[in-house]
Amino acid sequence: MNKIKLVVADDHPTFREGLCKLLSSEFDCVGEASNGKEAVKLAAKLKPDVMLIDVDMPVLNGYKAAEQISASNPDIAIIMLSAFDYDSYLFSSLRAGARGFLLKTTRLQKLIKAVRLVNDGQIVLDASVRDKLVYLMDRDATVHPKEKHGFFAPRELEVLRLTARGLTNKEIAQELNVSQRTIQAHMVNIFRKSESNSRTQAVYFALQKGWITIDGVNHSKDIDMLQSEEE
Repeated sequence: MNKIKLVVADDHPTFREGLCKLLSSEFDCVGEASNGKEAVKLAAKLKPDVMLIDVDMPVLNGYKAAEQISASNPDIAIIMLSAFDYDSYLFSSLRAGARGFLLKTTRLQKLIKAVRLVNDGQIVLDASVRDKLVYLMDRDATVHPKEKHGFFAPRELEVLRLTARGLTNKEIAQELNVSQRTIQAHMVNIFRKSESNSRTQAVYFALQKGWITIDGVNHSKDIDMLQSEEE
């Protein structure tokens, strides 16, 4: 089996090089970037499976780099790394299309697990931001009543719920007993309506609006919310 191809982007050379060295036993670390602009170039040139991108970098910050990469290379899974769990960092990362947000204090084994999960299409959040995200979504859904009609069609909401559980288009088609082409058509409409570039952005948009339930995402076995403590 081929190793997952990985690129690490961080402006601190010691951290970046050390992380690549630590992960090289599990993954193929094909490149390093010292700023967001370099990260975008490496994404286009190397087409890695997963990228670990620091939130705060010079020249082009991590969010903007992730946004450009997601737009031009949507198959690349991005995990944003940060020393801080600020709300703005978390939400900017998700809006940019990242599939994960982890603190730099994440233990190595959990980081390895996270890389494998996002490569499989799942969403990974550090425990420190997980509860905060659920709280903010819950508050938003309470303050702003759900508006399920007139935006997403009922079938599109079903597709979004299954997408949030980490199912592929093929698996969603099997679940709903329709063709993959039908699901692809639904996804096109979902992306257009939510102005999203990726499945992660579309799910985040629907969560933020309260159009799919928080409980269905937070407790799904298919979305691994990493815990900060040892398992």
